[in-house]
Amino acid sequence: MSVMSELTEALADRYRVERELGVGGMSTVYLAQDLKHGREVAIKVLRPDLAESIGRQRFIREIQLAARLTHPHILPLYDSGEAEGFLYFVMPVMQGQTLRERPVEEGQLPVDFAVRIAGEVADALDYAHRHDVVHRDIKPENILLHEGHAVVADFGIGKAVMASAADAPAHTQFGVTIGTPAYMSPEQAAGEVLDGRSDLFSLGCVFYEMLTGEVAFAGPTVQSVIARRFVHTPPIVSALRPAVPAAVSRTVNHLIDRRLGDTSFWVGDALRLTLHCTDSSLLRDAHA
Repeated sequence: MSVMSELTEALADRYRVERELGVGGMSTVYLAQDLKHGREVAIKVLRPDLAESIGRQRFIREIQLAARLTHPHILPLYDSGEAEGFLYFVMPVMQGQTLRERPVEEGQLPVDFAVRIAGEVADALDYAHRHDVVHRDIKPENILLHEGHAVVADFGIGKAVMASAADAPAHTQFGVTIGTPAYMSPEQAAGEVLDGRSDLFSLGCVFYEMLTGEVAFAGPTVQSVIARRFVHTPPIVSALRPAVPAAVSRTVNHLIDRRLGDTSFWVGDALRLTLHCTDSSLLRDAHA
């Protein structure tokens, strides 16, 4: 019996699983019908080895924290649970695309659009951090664009995966890393305890890429990409794209400063700065 057939049977009393939507490093997403509420949903199912390592109790505990987040720029969680060994959570099906999928010219997004999206993500992170939830994997693929606005997806499992990996003996650790090398903070790359400032660094990397069309920290291998953030300072945004206002450029480069953990710069500060840039006349002459 295929995995999808097993899942369909395990969830048959609540959901009708229709087809696979996509596969990621940690999970597979399926399109399904919520039989109780008569609505279309997306069911994300963790990889079997990952589910076994995390365990039901740890998974449910972390998902419950994420499920309490109610914010216009955070993708809500409808349901979660364990069924016949499958660990899953249920989300709405969002119409639109991810930030990664958005068509761009020469790799650069319009300045006003990039600033607004960054501000909306910062707003979502500020709210989550005030509720003691750190995302741990902010990247373009996890920023959905719904009706032109940002919706951050995949809150919930990052902490559980990191904790289970730390608990497992080295010879049994599963092959998954929380965080994406190009957007991972120095603290996360070093395996340190994280707070919201790690998400800020990742947001800064996304912001930088939106404006310049270039990855802030690039390299030929995963190891070299991770190492770059410890030894390399990317060119300031306005040097690569002069039309970007100085205030926006400073905000981005402050976010990706590897010394961020030594400062009092938090998401709320980033949000205020980006919103200030959005509302000011600084963007009037900044074209795509």
